[in-house]
Amino acid sequence: MGRITKILRLAILLFVAPMMASGQEDGVRLRLAPALQESGLVQFLRPRFSLKTGVAIQVVTDGANVVLDDQPIGDAKPVLARGDVVYYVSVDEGKGAKRFADWLLSDVGQRTIEQFSPETGLPFAGAAGLATKAVDVVLEGNAARGETLSYQNCGRCHVIGTRNRMKGIGSTPSFALMRSFPDWQQRFGGFYTLNPHPSFSQIVDVTEPFDPARPPVINPLRLTNKDLDDILAFVSTIKPADLGAPLQTQ
Repeated sequence: MGRITKILRLAILLFVAPMMASGQEDGVRLRLAPALQESGLVQFLRPRFSLKTGVAIQVVTDGANVVLDDQPIGDAKPVLARGDVVYYVSVDEGKGAKRFADWLLSDVGQRTIEQFSPETGLPFAGAAGLATKAVDVVLEGNAARGETLSYQNCGRCHVIGTRNRMKGIGSTPSFALMRSFPDWQQRFGGFYTLNPHPSFSQIVDVTEPFDPARPPVINPLRLTNKDLDDILAFVSTIKPADLGAPLQTQ
């Protein structure tokens, strides 16, 4: 009888241990903004998520794989709001962590957040789909000088504004269109690295001189870093082109 008991205990240990290890590996290690931790929101969310998924949520201060904070980290997404404060969810690693973040951002998770009634303070609202907080970038160039430089140097190919709206090359995007791109600053600041610009553009003390044996086929473009700063300052004043709503497909 004792031998059978030992065998049963060993079998249970061999069966349960991998499950415990898997649960620990796939669990949620959650770090919270202090205001969220004090509100009791996680205590409300935990059973509603864990009982349905079997994924445990542990609140930690270090080693988190999910973070809920009012400062977005990396590719963090807005997930909930309290008054004027928006909180973001960011995921590091683990299937359980991703599952929890996806649940928070889902319709069910958003409704669950809004069902919570804190003992004190404002209620919470779902914020999935809200635009991520924009980072204000201060451009120190001279916009007026940048406008002049843009028309002089870029206007032969690009439509800059009303002054040359009928003179750009049709296959090149206008400044207003490029201004609508999320990475417009990188595009304008490093335009000389993007084809076809390297073949006829030079930035003083940045790019290599042209090979005398292979001169540019068109009048070369020569700018300084100060010129680039001024052009960026000017472009920042351009209203982005309205591209309309995304196409809807059936």
